[in-house]
Amino acid sequence: MANYKQQEFPLSEQLIYLNHAAVAPWPKRTSQAIIEFASQNTTYGTKYYLEWLQKEKLLRHQLKSLINAPSADDIALVKNTSEALSFVAYGLTWQDGENIVSSRDEFPSNRIPWQSLRNQGVEFREADLSSSLTPEQALFDLVDRNTRLITISSVQFASGLRMDLRQIGEFCKKHNILFCIDAIQSIGAVEFDVQEYQADFVMADGHKWMLGPEGLGVFYSTPKARNELELTQFGWHMIEDISNYENKPWKIHPTARRFECGSPNMLAIHALSASLSLLLEIGMSEIEQRVIANAEYLIEKIQQSSRLKLLSLASSKLKSGITVFTHQTYSNAELFKHLQSSDVMCALRGGGIRFSPHFYNSLDELDQALVIAEYHP
Repeated sequence: MANYKQQEFPLSEQLIYLNHAAVAPWPKRTSQAIIEFASQNTTYGTKYYLEWLQKEKLLRHQLKSLINAPSADDIALVKNTSEALSFVAYGLTWQDGENIVSSRDEFPSNRIPWQSLRNQGVEFREADLSSSLTPEQALFDLVDRNTRLITISSVQFASGLRMDLRQIGEFCKKHNILFCIDAIQSIGAVEFDVQEYQADFVMADGHKWMLGPEGLGVFYSTPKARNELELTQFGWHMIEDISNYENKPWKIHPTARRFECGSPNMLAIHALSASLSLLLEIGMSEIEQRVIANAEYLIEKIQQSSRLKLLSLASSKLKSGITVFTHQTYSNAELFKHLQSSDVMCALRGGGIRFSPHFYNSLDELDQALVIAEYHP
């Protein structure tokens, strides 16, 4: 992976970037794609718009491949994870007394839309994932005959806990419950298979492990599940015949494009497509292997340190790219300030410091970051 580091991630030499679970740096090819798109637009305006539409089509197929969707027709390009979650929360017709099961550890994006349904008589149940034999069982323990949907992050943003999505999907299908996955901490870091998980809805922003820009994400839905959703946004782009501007009467688009009500974000489409071309060129199997290897290396080194304390669960059967730890002497705020001032990019999360290296980060970088983290002035 050293060649990809040199060719695609020409970061400042003093910088150690371990914050891909927040906002990732772009690969060089992504920056070049933006420059070329901007230059073309500046010089020619919309002369090559048909080529831009082909780039949009390519992105849908790249995303289809990345999550193993049955069809590109199941892919909608959305502004962000929150928008897609809101499409589900406010697209379903709820009955008074129904409930949604999730965890108490969710990022606000996967909590606020569901909590806002309280005025419709919908209960949002938050499981303590450590309250049962497994995190998955903790979710199942809150399910009853009124449970309409289980919504969970594939990887918990604050702890790095990775859920067994296959097991949850099987449970949901057995009990006729909709299954919604916030996959922002998985897609681009580990292999992801919507069909294996039997997911009804999956959503993720592109600016974390997918190495893309903010402002563009993916929303996957099965045909059956999306037909249960009433649309909450309307515009020229979500109708069946988008090229007929005099379309009267109109029909909604038969595919997932029904969730795209207006003009596409062409700038971000070119950027995300370039980023995904790198991931697909390497292959998600190889990327997952490197991401998990980096996380396991961090865990081992932190456990060996006399100055650091591991908060992540080293014994989890499923590993993610997130590792969380604290210092034995200094506060999290002091350590975070020290790391930032030393150009180690990380996050203050989960009661400690969160490192989230990607596939291109080297073991030498991880060693340097840990030396700085051990902090004994």
